[in-house]
Amino acid sequence: MRRVRRFNHAPTMSALALASCLTALPGLIHAQQPDEETRRLLEGIQHGEQVEIELPDPEEQLPLEDLRKFAEVFGRIKDAYVEEVDDRRLLESAIKGMLSDLDPHSTYLAPKDYEQLEESTSGEFGGLGIEVGMEDGFVKVISPIDDTPAQKAGVQAGDLIIKLGDQPVKGMSLEEAVKLMRGKPGTVLTLTIMREGESAPIEIDVKRDIIKVTSIKSRIIENGYGYVRITQFQADTGSQFTTALEDLEKEHGSDLDGLIIDLRNNPGGILQAAVEAADALLDEGLIVYTEGRIQSSRLRFNAKPGDIMPNTAIVVLINGGSASASEILAGALQDQERAVVMGTQSFGKGSVQTVIPLDETHAIKMTTARYYTPDGRSIQAKGIKPDIEVKPAQLTELDSQPFFTEADLSGHLEGQDEEEQDAREEESEETAPANQDYQLRSALNLLKGLSILNKRNIPEQGSAD
Repeated sequence: MRRVRRFNHAPTMSALALASCLTALPGLIHAQQPDEETRRLLEGIQHGEQVEIELPDPEEQLPLEDLRKFAEVFGRIKDAYVEEVDDRRLLESAIKGMLSDLDPHSTYLAPKDYEQLEESTSGEFGGLGIEVGMEDGFVKVISPIDDTPAQKAGVQAGDLIIKLGDQPVKGMSLEEAVKLMRGKPGTVLTLTIMREGESAPIEIDVKRDIIKVTSIKSRIIENGYGYVRITQFQADTGSQFTTALEDLEKEHGSDLDGLIIDLRNNPGGILQAAVEAADALLDEGLIVYTEGRIQSSRLRFNAKPGDIMPNTAIVVLINGGSASASEILAGALQDQERAVVMGTQSFGKGSVQTVIPLDETHAIKMTTARYYTPDGRSIQAKGIKPDIEVKPAQLTELDSQPFFTEADLSGHLEGQDEEEQDAREEESEETAPANQDYQLRSALNLLKGLSILNKRNIPEQGSAD
């Protein structure tokens, strides 16, 4: 007689769709297969063998009294609620409640929600153009997306939306609020907002539009200095980032003297895209790793050999609207000493959401792991602290009396290359960055200083080692 013990092991989960922030990789399927112990148990029963089953510890199981309480509430709602409610709606509401009570990012995805998740991943969707989360029962703006109706109307990162049109937000789930914000292009939605520094709520009218998000913008801001803005991390952002860096070097004609990567108000996106962007600027080493309870949530991402700009100094700009995948990129470049991080502390969204399909049209998005930077720092609720803190400020030119110099004196001796110097100064004024962006100017000034020091430290040709 053979005894087969059956222990209460959780089934393994495979082929999970790993994503970050409010996006996910679509099309991945979750499958469950019987484990080896289950197969042995079934074979033993089929052969008529005596099977010994070890029951789970009753103290670790859901008490029967609590299950009865759930059934009691279910029945009371069915019998006494002011309107008739069908069983399916009640069950879906129970599932939503279980997930939403865990953390702000875990949720139940009905068919429409699943479609919207895939739309935001692809970079085209209908709505206002803001990334949002929940705080104290209100919808909090993580960041407005560049060149969208919300940004043009004046919505800012950190705003608390208390009303959508005539409907108060208090008591809504995040999914319900997002549904109200989406609508037919051309229609107007009035957002009632509480903003820090304002004594009363602000009303902002935003006209809905088809939101097409371009995740990468790049340009030469001054001779030798490149600028790359990443608005969010979509499926193809990694390859677009690499192309943008190569195009900047091609436009300049040689290696750049400095590069600014602007991640301000970047709400995150696809994990793999952030890893690819970091890999483009790292030659080796760890980029990010995740830790969770199940094996599939424990991942490590390392850089492959090859740095596109090995001799270029880099400054990364972040602020309170920089979240999730943007924090991964900033943290990796900071820990690997590849870039100086400048700005203000980031949002602190350091958790991993996994999309687990339940059937062809329904899924759950559940937090399954936490992000850690190469040095083992958890991003969750802490964010990335900049190496150099630079708060936003408005720049104004101070009026002052002009100083007289040698060049103003009548009959002064002409200096060598005086005309060329004047031309260079005029060109520098024309190509200077906008004076309104104090953080960007601070980043550029730092890069200029690093470039000067690097050039002074390069030994002259022919000198001995």
